[in-house]
Parts: sequence; C-alpha cells; structure tokens
Amino acid sequence: MFRNQYDTDVTTWSPAGRLFQVEYAMEAVKQGSACVGLRSATHAVLAAANKSNNELSSHQRKVFRVADHAGVALAGLTADGRVLSRFLRNECINHAFVYDAPLPVSRLALRLADKAQVCTQRSWKRPYGVGLLVAGLDESGAHLYYNCPSGNYFEYQAFAIGSRSQAAKTYLERRFEKFNDYTPDQLIRDALSAIKETLQGEKLTSSNCTIAIVGRKEDGTVDPFSMIDATRIQEIIDSMEAADEAPPADAPAMQEDAGDAPPAAAEPPAADAPAPMDI
Repeated sequence: MFRNQYDTDVTTWSPAGRLFQVEYAMEAVKQGSACVGLRSATHAVLAAANKSNNELSSHQRKVFRVADHAGVALAGLTADGRVLSRFLRNECINHAFVYDAPLPVSRLALRLADKAQVCTQRSWKRPYGVGLLVAGLDESGAHLYYNCPSGNYFEYQAFAIGSRSQAAKTYLERRFEKFNDYTPDQLIRDALSAIKETLQGEKLTSSNCTIAIVGRKEDGTVDPFSMIDATRIQEIIDSMEAADEAPPADAPAMQEDAGDAPPAAAEPPAADAPAPMDI
C-alpha cells in the first residue's frame, strides 16, 4: 500500500535523509500540464498548455493575475494553486494598503515559499502539490521565480515545469543568453515555441495555450499583467508557421547552381550487388 514505512507522515525522516511526502508533492508537479516562463530586462512572459480532462469539458485555468505588476502560472494540483494565488493576491493588497507601494517580486516569492515550507513541518498538514512560476516587475526590473512544494524558490532567466517540460527546457537553454535584449513579441514567440515542444506532435493553436505578459513601457510606465487575446495568439502562431514553411533565402541560388552542373554519370552496378527486388 505504501512505498515504505517512512512515507506515511510528512515529518518523518527516512534513514537516507529524505521526506517522501515532499517528494510525492514534487512528483505531482511533474504530472501537471506544462508551463513556461521567460523574461527580458523589462518584460516577463508566462505561458501554459491548456489540457482538458475529456472532450466534453473545458480546461482549467493555469495562469492567474496576482496584482498589476505580477502573476503566476502553475503546474500540478490546480485546486492548491488556486488557493495559493489567492494568498498571493491578499499579500499584495495588504502591502499596497500599508506601504502604498507594490510588493517587490522577490518578497512575494519569499512569502509563498514560507507558506509552503510550513506544510513540511506540521504532521496534520500535507505539502501543496503544485509548483508556481511567479513573474513580475518591480523597481529592479523584470523577475521570474520558481516556487517548489518543498519551500525552496529560485530565480531564473527562463524555466519550464510540468509534464514533458524537459523538451521546453532544452529549447530555452539554447536561446536564453539573448533573452535579456528581447522585445515583448520575441519573448511571446519563444514562449509559444517552448510550449509547442511539450505537445509531442499536437498542433499548437490559440485554444490549447494561454499567454500572459507584464512589463515596462518605453516611457517608464508599467504595462499591467494581462492575458493576451486568443486572436492575437493565433496570429502569432500563424506567422511562426509561415516563417517555418518559407524556403531559406539562399535556396533559389543553390538550385540554380545545381541546374548548371553537368549530370553525374551513373556508376555500373557491382557484380555482387543485390537485385532491386531483393533489397
């Protein structure tokens, strides 16, 4: 019934120094639908793959607005993620009421990590089975954090969580060095490309992905965290597909060079070569 005698309680250590209940919660994150986050110096983008339980149901929301300057994308148990997003929203509201200023993104991620860590020290609680990508903007620029069910949190330039997220990570690792100078449109295109890597052959459309963006405009004002319209997403996907299908610029010249070259003489078949029907 159980993996071993040390996984019945979140506060019980195994002889190897492991908390199996926390590891189970982290495994739940890997089973959720994929989410991707990436940032430049002035903007942060969150993307999520929308998966429904069956053809008759709608998909569950994976991207939530927390404040004008921040939002989250989640993978894992959606109910837990909804509760944590409400907690973050309350933290932002309380901080703005007391200090008349937005809550810094680093402190927002820290408070979320503290709340998750408490669940690893109480025998009557269980860890939250959800991982969250926290994206936001503050005075120091755009930020992206990953909050783990264990209570750890890390800042990233780009990251992916959820099922088949390794394919998205590989794509992001090849391109992340240029992200800091990217425009918002370039960030959105790479977020869509990373989500496409997790679909394993399924066609990417505006109905099976969600994109949100937050950033700072050229005049210094904050562009609030907002979801990108499905029509706009589909336009970007169509332009990406058209660019992939277009032949490279030097293809016509290569074809002309090939046409000018004399045809190669056919080599006579070897004596011991198999007959065409035997191959």
